Amino acid sequence: MQFYDTLPINKRQHLDITERFYIEKMIALGYSNRAIARGWDRPHSTVNNEIKRGTIKQKKIVNGKEVYYTKYDAYAAQDFYELKRERSVKPFKLARVSEFIEFAVDKIRNHKWSPDAVAGYAYVQGLFTKEEMVSAKTLYNYIDRKLIDLDNFDLLLKLSRKATKQAPKMNKRILGKSIDLRPDHINDRSEFGHWEIDTVIGVKDLNEPVLLTLTERLTRYELIIKIDGKTEQAVSKALKPIMHTEHAEEIFKSITSDNGSEFATLTEAVSTIAEVYFTHPYSSWERGTNENHNGMIRRFIPKGTRISSVRSKQIRDINIWMNKYPRKILGYYTPHQHFLQENEHLHMT
Repeated sequence: MQFYDTLPINKRQHLDITERFYIEKMIALGYSNRAIARGWDRPHSTVNNEIKRGTIKQKKIVNGKEVYYTKYDAYAAQDFYELKRERSVKPFKLARVSEFIEFAVDKIRNHKWSPDAVAGYAYVQGLFTKEEMVSAKTLYNYIDRKLIDLDNFDLLLKLSRKATKQAPKMNKRILGKSIDLRPDHINDRSEFGHWEIDTVIGVKDLNEPVLLTLTERLTRYELIIKIDGKTEQAVSKALKPIMHTEHAEEIFKSITSDNGSEFATLTEAVSTIAEVYFTHPYSSWERGTNENHNGMIRRFIPKGTRISSVRSKQIRDINIWMNKYPRKILGYYTPHQHFLQENEHLHMT
């Protein structure tokens, strides 16, 4: 059996790396271009062009002298093919999805969306068909290769996460009912109306305002309130009007807090409306949703920024952005959409 009898018949298709290795081996065995083409049942021009494109100039030392020679190299031929394909396909694909790219650039640059949020939201909302858009991974590739008018500075910072959970330290008292007593329907996020609460500071100054943040566990809906300071009086003052709004008993069924001194009177402040649970000391991951959202706020208000210098309008804008930011965990819908859906019967605006 001739060597070329083992070659696969692959008419009218592009060569792959395996076939290029066959060509390299057959040339080394002394077969002519026509013999390779004949055994492969391909036009000899296909083999001629392939060998021409994949032939490279090499150098070796013979008797102390540099000698140059040419050789067909399967790897070099494959690299040339892939480069040519990339140059020919990418501009066409970019042109085909140009409207989606404009949409993506606007959302990423001006609205601080991630490529994943852009692609997921656009598809789920039916803004583009699969043929009219590209995936999040392709968007990242386009940005890395500078094929679109964005760079990595336009992308959101990745939130830092602890690799492991440390065992809770027990040298701090729990201010009230332990999270260990929290029912399963709260833990598994199967019911709306269960919140996590925390404060976000700018600088360590007792006279400086802070942000009070509340995050609903099921919908990821966020409330951000600027309060006078990191004190129990300021927290109670901010929560009082919220707990007396219409339908408060349906919206706020429980609140989970850490053991910060500012939450010392939290149970009393909301006891007529909501149950209050406290995490174990030094266990921030037990309020993981709220901690994650606080990290999102830090993209706009970095540590060291005085909260007193942040205008109320800017805080409202951040709050609106967070509630209208598509989340993968919500099927690329927004917290705002899910919140309204859960409370549709309340006819809220």
